[in-house]
Amino acid sequence: MAQLLSVRPRGHAVDISPKKRVLFVCTQNKFRSVTAEHLYRGRAELEVRSAGVGVDARVPLTAELLEWADEVYVFERRQRNIIHKRFRELYEKKSIVCLYVPDEFEFMSPDLVAILTEKLERYLGKPVYENHEV
Repeated sequence: MAQLLSVRPRGHAVDISPKKRVLFVCTQNKFRSVTAEHLYRGRAELEVRSAGVGVDARVPLTAELLEWADEVYVFERRQRNIIHKRFRELYEKKSIVCLYVPDEFEFMSPDLVAILTEKLERYLGKPVYENHEV
């Protein structure tokens, strides 16, 4: 993604690059994807959202959310398969990364935070939570 700069009248450059749009998708959108969203929404260069593929997900995954995202991260192969089945055309156009994180963690549990930090750092850098790096 190219960086765009605009020069203000006083000669100060201001970064006007578009933010990378990141979507985290788990099943219910209650623990894993919401934790990842909280960890990475503090990064200035990212716009982050989360959703779930389950029928009773807190925020259900829609075609509009998939269309919006530059990058999609799922937690299990099953979620990637559901996206492929429900949104075949969008699936072919999107970068979807499976993190292989099982559904056995609570929201913001230290173990989940450590796993997500380790797995996502190569793609998104270090997370920032409450204005502090994790």
